[in-house]
Amino acid sequence: MKASEIDHICFAVKNLDDAMKVYKETLGLDPDGVYTAPTEKIRVARYYLGTVALELMEPTEADSDVGRFIEKKGEGFFLISYRVPDVAAGLEELNAKGYRTIDKAPRKLMGNRYAFGPAPKVMGGILTEILDGDFDKSYENPSE
Repeated sequence: MKASEIDHICFAVKNLDDAMKVYKETLGLDPDGVYTAPTEKIRVARYYLGTVALELMEPTEADSDVGRFIEKKGEGFFLISYRVPDVAAGLEELNAKGYRTIDKAPRKLMGNRYAFGPAPKVMGGILTEILDGDFDKSYENPSE
């Protein structure tokens, strides 16, 4: 597996509306879409900056991954997502090389398959995601 590009980076925020206002006032950015992903327990504003997307993620429940992150570390950089040719094959390769991955099988969301790779402590403290597919920019079916 070889990552071909950065797909997106995510920042955990306590209040998405407040964060979007700051990003508008300071950087002149309007989100390209806002959606809720019930399976991940998050509300997200997605911005496209060139070929890389930036996501601001607010937990919709305290027990979500983003909610636990904010509780432990506060707001800030949450994850980086790399585009790969095949997520399932990538997980198999990582595990075959001895890297225990967080996910054993791909998850699905908005037209993509994605999975969390090795634990952050293995990746320099960074939660790392691998992804394939095309992001559904219509935001109509966030739970698929």
